[in-house]
Amino acid sequence: MTSSLSIHIKRLPHGDGLPLPAYATEGAAGMDVVSAEELTLEPGARAAVATGFAVAIPPGYEVQVRPRSGLALKHGVTCLNTPGTIDSDYRGEVKVILANLGQEAFVIARGDRIAQLVPAPVQRAVLDEVDTLEDTVRGAGGFGSTGR
Repeated sequence: MTSSLSIHIKRLPHGDGLPLPAYATEGAAGMDVVSAEELTLEPGARAAVATGFAVAIPPGYEVQVRPRSGLALKHGVTCLNTPGTIDSDYRGEVKVILANLGQEAFVIARGDRIAQLVPAPVQRAVLDEVDTLEDTVRGAGGFGSTGR
């Protein structure tokens, strides 16, 4: 059994009549989010899509915005900046940055599921500036250096 996190949500006027984010199944990790607007994403285009709500996330948490696997596989539509982060001190409308990586225009209707939200704890770090770093087997090898 998992514990629950209480997040305040405010429906905005253009969100009237839309479902609030919700888990589709008992085992779902993310809450489905729907579009509060209609638009067409041409191939290669991107847009910040309105959701019609704002949230107040408790300190010590974030909400990650993630793509829907079905949209990515079937249409090449995904979220940019994935996972996107909604910070606990942000109070504006939640928008989803969608990109069409597919070959055809993708039509989004008001109420279509466009992304999912996953709450997560935030670990803050304290940086400790040093003159040298300890050596490792990998060292300063760049992208792909561990596959050789």
